[in-house]
Amino acid sequence: MNIRKVVIPVAGWGTRSLPATKNIPKEMLPVFNKPVVQYVVEEAIRSHIKDVIFITNRDKNVIEDHFDYNLQLEGILERAGKTEQLKIIREVAQMANIISIRQKQQLGLGHAVLCAKDVVENDDAFAVMVGDDLMFGMTPGIQQLIDVAKSERLPVIGVMEVPQEKVNRYGIISGREVSPGIYRIDKMVEKPKINEAPSRLAIIGRYILTPDIFEILERQTPGHGGEIQLTDAMQELAATKGMLAVKIRGMRFDAGDWAEYLTANIYFALQDEDLRDDLVKQLKPLLPYAF
Repeated sequence: MNIRKVVIPVAGWGTRSLPATKNIPKEMLPVFNKPVVQYVVEEAIRSHIKDVIFITNRDKNVIEDHFDYNLQLEGILERAGKTEQLKIIREVAQMANIISIRQKQQLGLGHAVLCAKDVVENDDAFAVMVGDDLMFGMTPGIQQLIDVAKSERLPVIGVMEVPQEKVNRYGIISGREVSPGIYRIDKMVEKPKINEAPSRLAIIGRYILTPDIFEILERQTPGHGGEIQLTDAMQELAATKGMLAVKIRGMRFDAGDWAEYLTANIYFALQDEDLRDDLVKQLKPLLPYAF
């Protein structure tokens, strides 16, 4: 199973993050010193994926531009002798092969994945990474799924345990644990009622799928919220072909949730040795106001 491409849906309107996203895509909101989507692409690159397929819309060209050269800015930095900053922005332009596909109607995550059919349908399998889910750990989140998918030759999705009161925000799975942290999926439910969720294992924004999914998505009827739900299509794929879930190890931040977005900023800033001490010094006087 050769996984060379990742589909990153970025066409949504980011309504959870308004008013910050009125004119700026949520994927371009900064977390510390990088936009959200750059962390996602870097995770794919660390997992040896070089072809990045953005499912976008007409108002999000800035995302593609971010991964291109900016000759005017490069010229300014070069003349100013700012070689380190010049190196950083050139590395962003060189990190991946960017392919852009427009989702002309925002009909749900399943529909966004379907938009990539012509680009990935001849591959053994492909990755999907949601553009506002940040993962951080020793082994990249998507790499953990790739390892299991290659070993078992099955589609794989990432899951994490969430509090019971939050299960209605996610797709939730139930299944049999076949080895530590790996489940054979029996059932998937998109945003169940809190008292009807089959478990607390929530589907997060990392998937390894096979091209079989496209035939299902093409005949998929709208589900929860009137959208083409990827969870519904994966439920059928799990029933016919089999599908595994992997409990992803590491930190995860939902950049569409304000508390998690702000926590992610602090978390990533604390990893910077030059900034850490000053940041802690600034934060300490604020802590009494939190209690």
